Amino acid sequence: MNIPILSTKLYIPQPRPNSVQRPRLIERLNAGLDRKLTLIAASAGFGKTALISEWTADCGRRVAWLSLDKGDSDPVRFLTYFVAALQTIKEDLGTGVVDLLQSQQPPPIESILTALINDISAIPFKFILVLDDFHVVDSKEINEALSFLLEHLPPQMHLAIATRENPPLPLARMRARGQLNELRAADLRFTPNETALFLKGMMRLDLTADEITALESRTEGWITGLQLAALSMQGRRDIPAFIQAFAGDNRYIVDYLVEEVLQLQPNHVRAFLLQTSILDRLNGPLCDAVTGRQDGAMQLEALEQGNFFVVPMDETRHWYRYHHLFAEVLSAYLKEEQPDQLAGLHLSASTWYEKHGFSADAIRHALAAEDFARAAGLIELDWADMRRNRQEAAMLGWLKAIPDELVRQRPVLSVIYAWALLSAGEIATVEERLQDAERWLEMADAHEKTESFLEGMVVVDKEEFRGLLSSISLYRAANALAQGDISAAMKNARRVLGLVPETDHLRRGAAAGLLGLAYWTNGELETAYHSYFDGMANLQLAGNLSDVVGGSIALADIRIAQGRLRQAMRIYEHGLQLAAEQGEPAMRGTADMWVGMSELCRESNDLPKALQHLVKSKEQGEHTGFPQNQYRWRVAMARIQEAQGDLDDALKLYAEAEQLYVSDFFPNVRPIAALKTRVWLKQGRLDDALNWMREQGLSVDNSLSYLREFEHITMIRVFLARYASGRTDHRSLPVAIGFLERLLKAAEEGGRLGSVIEIMIVKALADQLESGIPAGLVPLQRALSLAEPEGYVRVFADEGPPMAALLEAALKKKIAPHYVSRLLTAFSQTEPSMPVKQTLSEQLSERELDVLRLLRSDMSGPDIARELTVSLNTLRSHTKNIYGKLEVNNRRAAIRRAEELGLF
Repeated sequence: MNIPILSTKLYIPQPRPNSVQRPRLIERLNAGLDRKLTLIAASAGFGKTALISEWTADCGRRVAWLSLDKGDSDPVRFLTYFVAALQTIKEDLGTGVVDLLQSQQPPPIESILTALINDISAIPFKFILVLDDFHVVDSKEINEALSFLLEHLPPQMHLAIATRENPPLPLARMRARGQLNELRAADLRFTPNETALFLKGMMRLDLTADEITALESRTEGWITGLQLAALSMQGRRDIPAFIQAFAGDNRYIVDYLVEEVLQLQPNHVRAFLLQTSILDRLNGPLCDAVTGRQDGAMQLEALEQGNFFVVPMDETRHWYRYHHLFAEVLSAYLKEEQPDQLAGLHLSASTWYEKHGFSADAIRHALAAEDFARAAGLIELDWADMRRNRQEAAMLGWLKAIPDELVRQRPVLSVIYAWALLSAGEIATVEERLQDAERWLEMADAHEKTESFLEGMVVVDKEEFRGLLSSISLYRAANALAQGDISAAMKNARRVLGLVPETDHLRRGAAAGLLGLAYWTNGELETAYHSYFDGMANLQLAGNLSDVVGGSIALADIRIAQGRLRQAMRIYEHGLQLAAEQGEPAMRGTADMWVGMSELCRESNDLPKALQHLVKSKEQGEHTGFPQNQYRWRVAMARIQEAQGDLDDALKLYAEAEQLYVSDFFPNVRPIAALKTRVWLKQGRLDDALNWMREQGLSVDNSLSYLREFEHITMIRVFLARYASGRTDHRSLPVAIGFLERLLKAAEEGGRLGSVIEIMIVKALADQLESGIPAGLVPLQRALSLAEPEGYVRVFADEGPPMAALLEAALKKKIAPHYVSRLLTAFSQTEPSMPVKQTLSEQLSERELDVLRLLRSDMSGPDIARELTVSLNTLRSHTKNIYGKLEVNNRRAAIRRAEELGLF
């Protein structure tokens, strides 16, 4: 039988121009040339053929190529083409074999292969034979023939196979013998850098780094997926919106995967794929529950062996998932072709998940099946665990999906809804939900039916229902605290403590914690600490360890306000240890501990360690942080950048933090707007600082409160900057100093040592400004005596040159000499260009100092002359003298030099 040869099947594909070079993979392929077989196995669209084409174009060996199709499953046809491919590198190779294949009675295949192996052994050079698309061949005889060939393969030949499925060859034996080199889908996926090269170079798309990263993540590096996305983007104007919406229902993706994958499968495989596409993860028993069959594990194993867009999720191959885009295609196809099956499939999944203790998945699938009553019941039974693990965001999403009339029939569910709303900061409708639950309780009391429930009321968790009155008071306390009604918060928290027994650690812990937060808001720090500590101890007994770890933030913040930095560090370290003891995955709150420790390291001026802690927090992942962690992280990084002199970057981070602010019931005692204002003052942006002061309604006539203490200290800083600029009269400074005295008295009475230290520092600067360095040393000495035991550094160093001058004077007078020397070292470390002490060869006169202060403002020359009641020529003479003495030649340089010298 003479089989005609189609020459295009022997054509070696040429690398496409401008294609992405993949040297990391080429290097691996070259390293495996001394082995018998290279296997490149992955699903459709992973660039197998393109990679081999690139490799063979420059591998240093001759190459024969055979592109296979379904017709090649016939052994004679396969071997005929196999020899024809070999003859492209040596024309007379295997001519006798061809004669045997074309004879009326071909001998056994092993005999034919033996003759072919002998011919190959006589070739004087090394070569590669590529079998592309080997998955289309379905023949036991051919598989056995290749196994025989590989067992006896001459050293001249290297076989390379590209396939979508694992070929039934002795791969395990070859792997054990070191005869196999293999690349899989995980190896073939584009890296982020290759994705960028592909989209920008080959597809000629002008995308940002974030857009490229989003596409790479969305496609999981699947090359054809990226190409189809790129095709879809051509001619579009709103590229960011497209990328955000890019999914498995994109028509190019659907057409490709349906035609290339789904339609080629047998009916039972196609049905399995579609029915299990509703699942985010798959294992054998779960698939059996959804499909109603008993072959789930076998099907998953077969799909993995066939490189079928299936990704193992563990080392034991128990759990799998589909490639995201493939799953979305299957899901879209199922909704279009078999929409009536969806509810039943989801309900089966929900039942299986509930039976096996996966409550969140059970709830999610019940909602997908639109069995809202089932979902509501599951939520009610599971909410204690969800609350313990702080999964309020997921809970709120589920509750919003349930029809409102169904929620209102369920008093326990209504209280759960109030909790979820509170946790998300959506406090407007919390009281409405609590009243829904309260009405059922009042009706039950009126009818004396606390155990036999009223008609129309649905209760699944009867134990929770019995404690519902205290739960309502608890969430009323939290809601009042969130709205700033401290009196109501305390009243309701105390009511809870009076209602629940000593053994109800959960409610007692939550109530004591809320009471502690209320005391904190009032500035009663020691009482706040003990109440909150008692709350966390109860929550730990209740098993709510995530809340206990998160509680470390409040306890440490209170101790920081009290000036007890070392104890605050121990609190964070204990929280981190508690989280670590729970093992992997990292407990929620872990990331927050690193941020807190970073803040304390920054204050002690260990900036490298502070940065390391923030990096560690980031590495933990956002899921290991409480809602407030995102803004706290940015504030901590901004303060480090501020300490390093990167003021513009610090402001950017503060702006981001403002957008992400979440209170989590903590008092906002250090508003981000005030932190920004302090940076503006360092930048000389006095007008911005004054605008902030006006917007906040700040003045020396304000009543004092702990909540506004930080803002009031910042306000005095603005007063001092305005006075130093000459934009106010001399009478304003004593007024500011008087207000500082009021602040100091309130902070001392409240035991807020952290504020006392800062107030004394600001007062030292004010006294220096008013009466000179000797006057400033008096409050400075007290600040030093309070700060030294706790290791404060940045609170002094952040004040810049004026504080450096004061500290130099303190050192001369031997005031806390060791501590002051350490502080001065911090100045030289963070501002190396600024000498700690500088002197002028010729001092400025009082009049020249007046001029210099006004030069620091945004006033023009004529305005300054009018302010000083001098002529413009006189002003120019003063300015010229100032420039000469400061050794500068312009206004900006004069201001900078004066700041370095502490002249302001």
